[in-house]
Amino acid sequence: MWSSLNDWLWHERFWLPPNISWAQLEDRDGLVFPHPRDTLMAVPLALALVVVRFTFERFVGLPLSRWLGVRNQTRRPAKPNATLEKYFLMKGRKPTESQMNLLATQCGLTLRQTQCWFRRRRNQDRPCLTKKFCEASWRFAFYLCSFISGTMVLYHESWLWTPVTCWENYPHQPMKPGLYHWYLLELSFYVSLLMTLPFDTKRKDFKEQVIHHFVTIILISFSYSLNLMRIGSLVLLLHDSSDYLLEASKLFNYTHWRRLCDTLFIIFALVFFYTRLVLFPTQILYTTYYESIANLGPFFGYYFLNILLVVLQLLHVFWSCLILRMIYSFIKKGQMEKDVRSDVEELDSSDGEAAEECPQMKNGAAQRSGAAPTDGPRSRASSRMANGHTPDT
Repeated sequence: MWSSLNDWLWHERFWLPPNISWAQLEDRDGLVFPHPRDTLMAVPLALALVVVRFTFERFVGLPLSRWLGVRNQTRRPAKPNATLEKYFLMKGRKPTESQMNLLATQCGLTLRQTQCWFRRRRNQDRPCLTKKFCEASWRFAFYLCSFISGTMVLYHESWLWTPVTCWENYPHQPMKPGLYHWYLLELSFYVSLLMTLPFDTKRKDFKEQVIHHFVTIILISFSYSLNLMRIGSLVLLLHDSSDYLLEASKLFNYTHWRRLCDTLFIIFALVFFYTRLVLFPTQILYTTYYESIANLGPFFGYYFLNILLVVLQLLHVFWSCLILRMIYSFIKKGQMEKDVRSDVEELDSSDGEAAEECPQMKNGAAQRSGAAPTDGPRSRASSRMANGHTPDT
């Protein structure tokens, strides 16, 4: 039964152009062609990348963050409370006011104390700044190395400059070693991103990122199996050309180098818009939709490839809208609006509540703990200084 299912799944009429069989893509006369089974190598390589990543973050990212002055905010931990902890884990991180009142009654706390507990408990789960820095430094290092490697591999290839040549003599296109290694490395990296997703910082576009990773893995595996590596390599290079700029911008954001951060983000936005809203639809989608079937005719693999590429383009439009909001904020306010970026994490104080619980006096005026009395020699001296009088020395 497994053999029959495998034969049906990999039937030539699904994946290959008419009158083309898998037998024609077997290695011969010193020519090597891609085979679907080769993609299984991505799993052990992805595990190796996970090890490399955590080693990099521990011995490179963390010391670099300290050297650049990245400091974690001091957070006051929530006091142990079994009832509130159970609700937090099982029912929700942000209860409504009525639920908050009920929980306060059950625990013998005031409403303000209960709100303060949930605020501090949420802050405990938010990643610290050094963790964000280490993750961004790893992605920056990989994307930059991948972009440089891809440029070196494709620079002398005709299809980099003229995408229509991706379909010359397709699918009888021998695979080159450099392209094979770079392709497999990219596939392994995106598989490793899925493996570490539960441990990474959750971002506002988490669902879109998951969809992007799955579509990318399927697209890389599919294009490799069908010897569509030429057009697939162009898609990978277009993505890598802007990704490392975004990660660099985030690194300088965490170090509070605002001017350099904003400059890099503007450069990233320009590269992103040009590569993903201009080059991707006019060069990639055009050649896969029109020029790919000029001499072959449509087949199932043709439709499947274009569907995946259209999904990627929709994600590009989604992220472009977020970037435009960032740029609009920059023009209007003179600074970037952090919580609108596609992958900027939620700030610790994003719930908008006060960080400390302030006891109230009987007359309703709040007084900070440890504040000086409103009367007395020190208070009177301060009052005179505030009015422009300085004590004699």
